[in-house]
Amino acid sequence: MRIAIAGGHGAIALHIERQLSAAGHEAIAIIRNPEHAGDVLSAGGIPVIIDLEKVDAHTLALDLQGIDAVVFAAGAGPGSSAERKLTVDRDAAILLADAADRAGIRRYVLISAMGADDFDPDSDDVFQIYLRAKSEADQNVRQRDLDYTIIRPGGLTNEPGTGEVELAESTERGTIPRADVAALVVAALLDGIAIRAQFEAISGESPIPDALAAVLY
Repeated sequence: MRIAIAGGHGAIALHIERQLSAAGHEAIAIIRNPEHAGDVLSAGGIPVIIDLEKVDAHTLALDLQGIDAVVFAAGAGPGSSAERKLTVDRDAAILLADAADRAGIRRYVLISAMGADDFDPDSDDVFQIYLRAKSEADQNVRQRDLDYTIIRPGGLTNEPGTGEVELAESTERGTIPRADVAALVVAALLDGIAIRAQFEAISGESPIPDALAAVLY
């Protein structure tokens, strides 16, 4: 498979690229900063320089020709403004869906956030706006005729992946290694499972393929 990953220099994205490359697939990493290309190459990805805050859906669709699936792993990041939470975490995710539609790409995996729908609509707190951005992006993707998987991980850690998770529409609060979030993405894509599903994800006791296969959708 040829899989394009928006936010291709992010910590989860680099894990995805390593795992896809190890499995013999092509990971096309969409990055904004050319200085990040070396890290992507080291992870086994193929860097493509595209600024998702400046490109339009038509142009991005042309760039996605020949791609089998897309992954949204981008984020404005810690310390970013409320405005960029909306332009990256929401608008760029929707842009990728628009471009996928235009390019005829049905498979879309979106990395969201636990508790995204619980945001305070009256708050101007940056974290609340981040949750709103994720929630609105998720809602937009769910309404489309796409083979989507929306993953809402708990607190992210840099611990080694365990390969075992708990998945549910709503889990208890918990943490999950970034490597295991990446493994969820890769398994969902390569095994063709958890399609049109949305779930929260934390560390647990179920092997990732089994947990994904048991997701109700």
